[in-house]
Amino acid sequence: MTLELLEKLESKIQNAVDTISLLQMEVEELREANKGLTEKAEALAANNTKLTEEHQQWQSRLSTLVGKIEEAEQTM
Repeated sequence: MTLELLEKLESKIQNAVDTISLLQMEVEELREANKGLTEKAEALAANNTKLTEEHQQWQSRLSTLVGKIEEAEQTM
């Protein structure tokens, strides 16, 4: 009876060790995926900042041009 209990315990322990190993591999994969996504998010944020600045520059240029057109129309 004791031998059977030890074998069952050993089996349960082995199953737990196997499960822990699988979970550790999954965690590592998820960490790598998270790292990649974080890098991608940072790149997208930098690109967004750049595009926002370009948009503001174009908006400023257009406002200047519209102002010049309005001045030209008033002098006619």
